[in-house]
Amino acid sequence: MKEFYSNGKLLLTGEYAVLDGAVGLAIPTKFGQSLKIHPTADSAIHWQSLDKNNKIWYEDSFRLPGMKSNSKKEESSVLSNIFYHASLLNPSFGRQGAIALSQLTFPRNWGLGSSSTLISNIAQWAQVDVFELLDRTFGGSGYDVAAAEHNPPILFSRNKEKINVSEVHLKWEFTNQIFFVYLNKKMNSRQGIEQYSRNRLNSKDLQRISDISEACVFVDNLEDFESLLMEHELILSKTLSKKTVKEDLFPDYPNTLKSLGAWGGDFILATGNKENQDYFLQKGYPVVISYNNMVKFSY
Repeated sequence: MKEFYSNGKLLLTGEYAVLDGAVGLAIPTKFGQSLKIHPTADSAIHWQSLDKNNKIWYEDSFRLPGMKSNSKKEESSVLSNIFYHASLLNPSFGRQGAIALSQLTFPRNWGLGSSSTLISNIAQWAQVDVFELLDRTFGGSGYDVAAAEHNPPILFSRNKEKINVSEVHLKWEFTNQIFFVYLNKKMNSRQGIEQYSRNRLNSKDLQRISDISEACVFVDNLEDFESLLMEHELILSKTLSKKTVKEDLFPDYPNTLKSLGAWGGDFILATGNKENQDYFLQKGYPVVISYNNMVKFSY
């Protein structure tokens, strides 16, 4: 049996902007997705996807060669396409039957990277370049598959075909004042990208987003960190012509809030103490996770 594992992700800074070459600060999470491969003598790949509670939420079989399915399910079409491009990148992939068990360690609606962890695991299994496989399938900047394969936080940027990934050491002594809140709604990343494509950042703002991402690595106090995040929110708010998450949903919240990923859903970052966390619970947002319980590599 072969086993692979990929980390989930949160993009603390650089959402949307990484698509145009800006530097983003990404955090691999303790949550992720595993893939176990049991070789068989069958002429098919039998795939099962399990949720965090060990319940099968999707399964199908893909015939060899070609790894095609008779199913009309969207998941089957997506998987077949990934298998096809993986086999183009490595022609030896997909010649042997297998039972494939894929399992998330987080709820599918959380938006922590169910697609990116899937791509990363299959790229490892097929022994192909994860960025090439991503480009041929889901697309996107690639920060998410980079986080999938790194444990420490990373600074990520991509300009044309050049990809830069640097592991960083966050010497934040205020992580007990950072937590994450799930907004009870999963956003479609592709729809978010399409929306951004109609209102792109200018070169000055792109550079400022990069500067903010790099400054966040070296910030040594909560006040300066909050100031950087608020500036980041205002830049994106102006470009997207959308209210910040604080203006839109939590105008009476006393501290800093920042959207993560596609605006309008998934997780947000909040600063504050335990009493501030209770604010969100009382507002009907039951998923509140501390920094140390979310981040994979916390110094």
